[in-house]
Amino acid sequence: MVALVVLAAAAAAALAVALAQWMPVWMAALCSALACGTLAGLVVWRTFVPLRALIRALTGTVAGYRDGDFSFSISWDRYGDLVELVNAHNELGQALREQRLSLVQRELLLDTMVQNTPVAMLLLDASRRVVLGNLAARRMLGDGRRLEGRALEELLGEAPPAVGEAFARGADGMFTVGDEDHEDIYHLARRMFRLNGRPHELILLRQMTAELRRQEVQTWKKVIRVISHELNNSLAPIASLAHSGAELLRRGQLEKLPVALATIEERTRHLEGFLRDYARFAKLPAPRDEPVHLAGFIEKLRTQVPFGIEGVVPDEVLRFDPAQIEQAMLNLLKNAHESGSPPDGVSVAVRRIADGWRIDVLDRGTGMNEAVLANALLPFYSTKRSGTGLGLALAREIAEAHGGRIALLNRKDGGLCVSMVLPGQT
Repeated sequence: MVALVVLAAAAAAALAVALAQWMPVWMAALCSALACGTLAGLVVWRTFVPLRALIRALTGTVAGYRDGDFSFSISWDRYGDLVELVNAHNELGQALREQRLSLVQRELLLDTMVQNTPVAMLLLDASRRVVLGNLAARRMLGDGRRLEGRALEELLGEAPPAVGEAFARGADGMFTVGDEDHEDIYHLARRMFRLNGRPHELILLRQMTAELRRQEVQTWKKVIRVISHELNNSLAPIASLAHSGAELLRRGQLEKLPVALATIEERTRHLEGFLRDYARFAKLPAPRDEPVHLAGFIEKLRTQVPFGIEGVVPDEVLRFDPAQIEQAMLNLLKNAHESGSPPDGVSVAVRRIADGWRIDVLDRGTGMNEAVLANALLPFYSTKRSGTGLGLALAREIAEAHGGRIALLNRKDGGLCVSMVLPGQT
């Protein structure tokens, strides 16, 4: 532009000098200025009009990018430096288009998965209104209608009472919908997180009926196998000994008859205890909480089975079902004595923890390997030849019925620590 101005001024001066030979100086200067100015204006117009169009195009594409429209591109072939700028701008647009397409495809895939999963999914905002509900949630809570924008309380009011009761508990859990002839079992899971800086809640409702039915069949098969095995192990020798007793009686060899009868009695009592353990596990009632003095409860246990006490038992009053917790503790202490631990190696420790009270049953036996630790709390799992696999399972059932839990851990210097955690209410 500087060169253009200097060139125009020089041309105007030269033209004015030339025209001054035929006309007055002022007229020569005016004519030369008009001529050179017109020529310079044409050059400027030819230069700046396309450049302004390019700037407007760049401004429009940037505004389109801001609005999420990446479909624009610009063509320019006039000036080398601007060609590089336009090419870079077009490459940016192409990259943004490819990223947008990838995101759209991923969102489509995610939406397809969310909408077609059999798990009912609800996303709630801070006001507990539905932000997103998939097809399974619509079928379960909205009769197939859209759920977005509706309040959770409104949906629960239209749902079966069991659904509302499950939500009212405020935690994950299982619930049953329907009657005895046709019932569906669901698992409720709830998770809180922040989205765009605002609290949201994700609710998952998974139908567990078919899966639990399969597990129930497998469990019954296992129960039948265990009971059949135990019955055969007891009935076969009883039948044999009864036959032998009859032969001894027929032959008059009465001196051997008490041994056979004692063995029959021993096998019968074992079978009676086996069936009693199964009945106790199957008919475990809901706990009846009552105030229990913790130190007195532990001392009462020591009158039934020997064990030491590590530390001091806190002088506290807790609320639990003393009969059930006593049964669970006796099972744990019996296992500790049967673990190969010396009698003085079995002890109990009671301590306060953040979420309640922890009662540890400690032994110095052989401990458990990883496979046994992973399965020890499962019903009917036992590593003992004559074990029923119900002692630890019953203790776990009792602890969980009280809102607590059971945990197993190998001790550093050998032995096992079985911890029963009970809630901290007093």
